[in-house]
Amino acid sequence: MKQESNNVAERENTQQEFLAERLELSMERIWEMPREHWAEGEAEPFEQYFASVAEFVALVEENRCFMENGGLQNASLEELQKRNHALYADILEENYENSYANPVYAVNTLGEEFGALLSFLYSEMRSVIGFSYEGRISEMVIRMELFLEVYAVFVYEWEENKSLPIYDNIRKIIYWFASDYADISAEQRVKELVVPLSGENGNNFAADIIMNADLSDVRYLFAYGEYVGENELAMARFMAELPQETINTMADTYTEGYCIGFVVGNKDLSKKKTVELRYPMGFERMMRRAVENFAKLGLAPVIYRAPASVMYNRSIVKNGFFGTVPNRQYDFDHKDDKALFLDKTYCNRKVEVMHTAFEKYREEARVYAGPAVVETFGEKDFNPVNKPERIKLTEEQNALWVEHISQSGELQRKYILPEERSFTIIAFPIPEIGDCFPELFKEIIRINTLDYKLYQQIQQCIIDALDKAEYCEIKGMDGNRTDLRISLKTLANPEKETIFENCVADVNIPVGEVFTSPMLKGTNGILHVSKVFLNGLEYKNLAITFEDGMIHDYTCDNFAKEEDNQAFIRENVLYRHKTLPMGEFAIGTNTTAYVAAKKFGVEDKFPILIAEKMGPHFAVGDTCYSHAEEVKVFNPDGKEIVAKDNEVSLLRSTNPAKAYFNCHTDITIPYDELGELNAVQPDGTCIAIIREGRFVLPGTEALNEAFV
Repeated sequence: MKQESNNVAERENTQQEFLAERLELSMERIWEMPREHWAEGEAEPFEQYFASVAEFVALVEENRCFMENGGLQNASLEELQKRNHALYADILEENYENSYANPVYAVNTLGEEFGALLSFLYSEMRSVIGFSYEGRISEMVIRMELFLEVYAVFVYEWEENKSLPIYDNIRKIIYWFASDYADISAEQRVKELVVPLSGENGNNFAADIIMNADLSDVRYLFAYGEYVGENELAMARFMAELPQETINTMADTYTEGYCIGFVVGNKDLSKKKTVELRYPMGFERMMRRAVENFAKLGLAPVIYRAPASVMYNRSIVKNGFFGTVPNRQYDFDHKDDKALFLDKTYCNRKVEVMHTAFEKYREEARVYAGPAVVETFGEKDFNPVNKPERIKLTEEQNALWVEHISQSGELQRKYILPEERSFTIIAFPIPEIGDCFPELFKEIIRINTLDYKLYQQIQQCIIDALDKAEYCEIKGMDGNRTDLRISLKTLANPEKETIFENCVADVNIPVGEVFTSPMLKGTNGILHVSKVFLNGLEYKNLAITFEDGMIHDYTCDNFAKEEDNQAFIRENVLYRHKTLPMGEFAIGTNTTAYVAAKKFGVEDKFPILIAEKMGPHFAVGDTCYSHAEEVKVFNPDGKEIVAKDNEVSLLRSTNPAKAYFNCHTDITIPYDELGELNAVQPDGTCIAIIREGRFVLPGTEALNEAFV
């Protein structure tokens, strides 16, 4: 065994030496590029492009050496800020107009043929920042070598033929890069999801910062390599000043909610060994306490960086650890860059290597418990510009991507069983929300710890009424055009069964809501909200029409052209599906959160996690019980929840590919836009639950006290 360990260590040392040599050779070539003058005429803009990107890569490498030699410990806050700003300056809003990362600028300077492609190449090179901080030299090297290969083709073609390369030859270089290194990204993605020590050097990068950094010194933020703005600095300083008792309350609510999720879901947490942590920078004091709490449960943290590379499915939605996004338009511009290489062969290759990775980490996957997520809200409004210059998926690629996500999800569920895992989500404001931040933060802590027993009792009154209904009708007021009929499951045994789940503070913090999976047949009408934020994007006058529970039509007022509005919704709400079912109907009961939002004037800032508790909401996509329909779930009154399926999800036993959509987006009608919500019994008798934004059902009067 000792000899085997020595051999493994020797192989790893040899591999690291080889990578270090490749890095050195790549950097020697990249350092030369800005001094080389090979172009004239139409090639001159490309010479300038490659020189500019080379200077950026050189900056990243210089900063890596600086950090490796103790820069974080020895440098002043001012120097660390200056260095961090330099790494991200090019994509900040004030500079983005003249950045190659901006597809518009790239197309204007490099032409329609190569502009968007080379804008992608630069954005992919920007992912090297995070890899350099984590010591993932292999990831750095393969991207540098890609950059050098593309550069060499441009130089060769001009020097030999006085012409630019053939576009498809450059695109093929990118295609084969994505295909050849799919095994590296797939294995690393699985590894960082389920293995606590997942770094290239056998470490847990983020957990080390959480547990070992001096959190009273905000310089620790610069150890991540993410953009550090005023939000992160202000958040870290604010958290450093909070009493330990407050920190404990925040972390304990978060970890207890996670545990309750397993209890309510009738799942055995004792079989698990890892918990995935997702959090924003600045919350490390809370996360340290959470790591300690989870350790007492026998759970080690798995934490990864929110992806910046197209190889890791970079997205406008951040999963992992992350800072405030330096420029959300930049993320929006590059969200479909995969179109450069996305085809059936690539998708098959990706699934194949993902399967190999899960086989390698099969045991670790079985003891993965699920994500515990900290969200933030309060960022300034973002209205994306839908630029024609950006790379977009074709209709064929849209269909391929939907199929690929479905296959990948199905594969992952074979190793991480949905019926054995759970999750929890909690949210807090960030300083960017304005002067109300300190007071609002305290109010959110109060909202996150409301008396769930009280809500449990009130919500049972609502459920008792809903269980008598054949359908519900919901109508808007004051300009809200909602007019919906929601068909409900018929109970076979009302004494022992129920349609709605009594949801308090467990997986979705805070309390409270009651929810169900509606029947699709007979669910018709229009859902309308004047303004809503979904996954970080704002929708103005979002209207969705349902026919027998399926989305039939949709529109919004974000863009002047209707085709742009529909494309925006299809990409970011329907997730490129042609249609989706209504997967959930719920009634939010947290009037305290609603009144707080109104008091501080931040109702348009609240995340869906809280906003869904502030009125009736409707989810498009999968049901809340997706992939765990067979797990028996009971309400506190002992009744089993039987409305966990709809006509689409029931296909899971005969055609799983048609049963699930791998998305679930909640859309809430706020109380002040809600005219009425009635439970209609089979004989046509109406039981009024809400009238003009107030609860009128007997037993729910306490919910209106927040409005006083």
